[in-house]
Amino acid sequence: MGAFKKTRKFAQVKRIIGQRDARLKKNQETGKTADARKKDDDVIREAPQVSSALFFQYNTALVPPYQVLVDTNFLSHTVQKKLELLPTMMDCLYAKCIPVITDCVMAELEKLGQKYRIALRIARDERWERLKCGHKGTYADDCIVDRVMRHKIYIVATNDRDLKRRIRKVPGVPIMSVARGKYVIERLPGKLTQQARAPNPGSSPLASEYLCLNQFPILALASGIKVLQTATQIETGC
Repeated sequence: MGAFKKTRKFAQVKRIIGQRDARLKKNQETGKTADARKKDDDVIREAPQVSSALFFQYNTALVPPYQVLVDTNFLSHTVQKKLELLPTMMDCLYAKCIPVITDCVMAELEKLGQKYRIALRIARDERWERLKCGHKGTYADDCIVDRVMRHKIYIVATNDRDLKRRIRKVPGVPIMSVARGKYVIERLPGKLTQQARAPNPGSSPLASEYLCLNQFPILALASGIKVLQTATQIETGC
């Protein structure tokens, strides 16, 4: 007879739990700490909601009377060029305008002292609209950018390069600035202002003025002119 081979009894072998086993209490606590740290490290991406007034880059909420947010820099340049605030705005936009002064702009002018006393006197005019500021400090640039991002109903009047650069990143917000003896407007709406400066030879001067304001009045004006021409031809029999 051959030698008897003893079979190993697997069911009776005691198994030791590994040091990294999830059933151990210390590993459970470490796992909870790691999960909490991972949640804190996750980047929350918040995309700003697009305003319902925007049709691509065209802002349909900008209609007369225009509300113009005036900056400290804009008022000082207006005084330097010896321009009247409201009449020059109306000459630029061919419509009624409402200058809007915030509390932080007023505080900046008061801090600048006697050199800007004329600009402060212009800002204190009772005809302008005043807006209350709920933020801390008197820095006006952040306040203006925050307002135009939340409400797409303003035109920003400023000559500050940094503020212009920030406003250009916000779609649908025109920028007014002081030029040589007049105010100029950009992004109202798109490139229509360039067409207004160089109208077609066959177009009427009234149509060229409407090019600065809105796209829809232009279409209505063109259709009205066409109807009048047709009626005139019928009456004359041509």
